[in-house]
Amino acid sequence: MREALLAFKFEGRKDVGRHLMRLLEERVLRAREEFDVIVPLPVTEKRLKERGFNQCYVMAEEISAIAKKPLNFSALYKKKETKDQYTLSREDRRKNVHGAFAVHDKGELRSKRILLVDDLMTTGHTAREASRILLSARAQSVLFFALARTP
Repeated sequence: MREALLAFKFEGRKDVGRHLMRLLEERVLRAREEFDVIVPLPVTEKRLKERGFNQCYVMAEEISAIAKKPLNFSALYKKKETKDQYTLSREDRRKNVHGAFAVHDKGELRSKRILLVDDLMTTGHTAREASRILLSARAQSVLFFALARTP
C-alpha cells in the first residue's frame, strides 16, 4: 500500500490512485447517502505545478463516478503556501494549516452535506481546519474521506 500511495502521490501515477479508489467502491457506495457534494482538498498553484496534478482531485473524480454525486473542485481553495505536513511535529502541523483554506462562494455550500477528500490522514489537523472553514460557510455537515491513515 505504501508503495502504491507513493507512486500515486509523488510519481504522477494517476492510474494507481484510480485503481485504489475502485478497490474502495463498496465503501463509497455504503456512504453515498451521507453526502450531497464532493469537495477535494485543494493545493496551491505552486504545489500543482510541482506535482503536475492534485491527487485529491483524482480521488474525488472516482468517488463522483462511483457514487453518482456532484463534484465541486472550486468550493474550497488554499490561500497560503504551507510546509509539507510530513516534515513537521504534531503541534507544528496544526499551526501550519491554520488559516490555510478559504471558500469561494459561501452560498454554494449552504445546507450541503460535504464529503471532504484527502489522500492521507496523520494527525487530522488538515481535515479539521478545512472542515472548520466549510462549516463556517454554513455547510450542514462534513464527512471526511482519506485513502489511508498514517501512524
